[in-house]
Amino acid sequence: MTGIIPSPCVSICSMDEKDLCIGCYRTSREIREWLLMEDDERLEVIGKSMERSKKNNPFA
Repeated sequence: MTGIIPSPCVSICSMDEKDLCIGCYRTSREIREWLLMEDDERLEVIGKSMERSKKNNPFA
């Protein structure tokens, strides 16, 4: 079943020089394709974005 995993968007939508959203740490491609992804793909994106936030956000 698809659509159970909600978007990690936090409504702080601005891309940095690395093409990462400064709010959710997803790439523009990941954001654009979110609605087309299966839940396993969404979980993978969430995992990647969490790792990115640890590297880029001193408060994470």
